[in-house]
Amino acid sequence: MAKPTLALIPATQGSKFYSVLPSNGVGDFDFTRSGSATRINKDGLIETVSNGVSRLNYPLVDGVVNGCPSHLLEPTKQNVLQRSEEFDNAYWINNGVTINANQTISPSGQLNADLLTGVSGGFGVVRFSTWSATNKVASCFAKKGSTNLFKIANVSSSNRYVLFDLSNGTVSEESVGWTGFIENYGNGWYRCTAISNNETGTFSLGVTAASESVYMWGAQLESGYKTSYIPTTTAAVTRSAETATDSADAATFNSLEGVLYIETSALSNDLSERRFGLSDGTSSNVIRVGYTSVSNIIIAVVYNGSNQAVMTYTSSDITQNSKIAVKYKENDFALWVDGVERSTDTSGSVFSENTLNSLDFNIGGGSHFYSKTKDIRVYNTALTDQELQTLTTI
Repeated sequence: MAKPTLALIPATQGSKFYSVLPSNGVGDFDFTRSGSATRINKDGLIETVSNGVSRLNYPLVDGVVNGCPSHLLEPTKQNVLQRSEEFDNAYWINNGVTINANQTISPSGQLNADLLTGVSGGFGVVRFSTWSATNKVASCFAKKGSTNLFKIANVSSSNRYVLFDLSNGTVSEESVGWTGFIENYGNGWYRCTAISNNETGTFSLGVTAASESVYMWGAQLESGYKTSYIPTTTAAVTRSAETATDSADAATFNSLEGVLYIETSALSNDLSERRFGLSDGTSSNVIRVGYTSVSNIIIAVVYNGSNQAVMTYTSSDITQNSKIAVKYKENDFALWVDGVERSTDTSGSVFSENTLNSLDFNIGGGSHFYSKTKDIRVYNTALTDQELQTLTTI
């Protein structure tokens, strides 16, 4: 197989996304984020990275780091809850529980997780008028204490909730209109998430009966979909949007033929467009791959003043890792996903020589490719079917 002219394999955090090829650094992506953010480090712990530093996020499988890291790019999100790690603070209204602070090691590796024990009444800590038209995605890290059941609820008027089993790592019960998710963070910790599109009222975290106890840490309430943990103290905190743009130059790319390859996963199947690809810095000449506003659709587009090739594939789940390649050549276009040729187009033109000069995680403006990305390559020849199959096989 030909050697790529550009290759990015996430290995280093810093002020850029650093490409292995070209070796002179021209392939590095400019990275921006105002403020800090968190990631999962190589030890499986949640840690904070500082202002403007990119994030290498390691995958957890059954609570253990398994595999290579990805570059994590996320949109702006706000955790509207204060005191996200301090459930004994007066910000949290005690509704029939006792809170013992700093009782066990949290997913951050520090001794700062609290123990909540039911006494009487609602068996939780609450915040009034927190569920709202926009704030519908609640999450909290929880670990089994004397009970394996943990509840995220709206206790206004009628009790609606998601119940999580911290022994089996499962969602055991969901009220009508609610959806629960649970993720294993190791050492008995799970990130429990409850989503409802119809909530207004009182946010609650807790147990189901007196004398039951669970460990808790890292509460979050945000809009849209769940993102990485945003710690708070005396105020709500907003993590700013991240960008990665302007990699390489015209000398790096072949505008006449080649392959654009990315190994990546979407953060959510939220029905928004996200675009990654090659261009001349405008929307007139682009080769892009991404996700459409239709559920689980992967799309590849070659646009040279007008659409030359539009190829799509319906994935079973775009939040799972996929290897995607777009081959472009005069009257010879193909979309490969996970070892299979998914779509072709045998009629269309490409660009004038030296047209393509930039690789970006935001093609067309406003369609940022928020994602977890493990590998990027650009080849200056149209690879064979056998090579494309090898390249994209999981």
